[in-house]
Amino acid sequence: MVRRTRLDGSTCPVARSVDAIGDWWSLLIVRDAFDGSRRFGEFQRSLGVAKNILSARLRALVEAGILEPVPASDGSAYREYALTAKGRDLFPVIVALRQWGERHSFEPGEPHSELLDRAGRPLSPIEIRDADGRPIRPEDTRVEKV
Repeated sequence: MVRRTRLDGSTCPVARSVDAIGDWWSLLIVRDAFDGSRRFGEFQRSLGVAKNILSARLRALVEAGILEPVPASDGSAYREYALTAKGRDLFPVIVALRQWGERHSFEPGEPHSELLDRAGRPLSPIEIRDADGRPIRPEDTRVEKV
């Protein structure tokens, strides 16, 4: 079995982020948590992922502080998974991936799910801005490596 390369010691914030949530199952679990899934069975039905893989990803997301096990909202003996503040901070990441996918992964007119605000309106495209509020393009940035 190939051992996974750990990136949690990297000086790059992108590498450390990918280390925590970089596989597709983890991102889809976080997406489903934003959509209201809380129980193991809900995640499993939505994703169709094998139970052992889901268990491992949920455990890793809990260890990373992205999800936390909480008592079931219905008072039963079951445990549920809730997004932590750290997990909720992934909302712009999920929205950015969704908007990128809407632009680049569907043919014109091809149906797909939509993320709407509570009033039923589509969201504006995510825009990166500088400290003064001006839109920033990739060529307007630079990385200072340590």
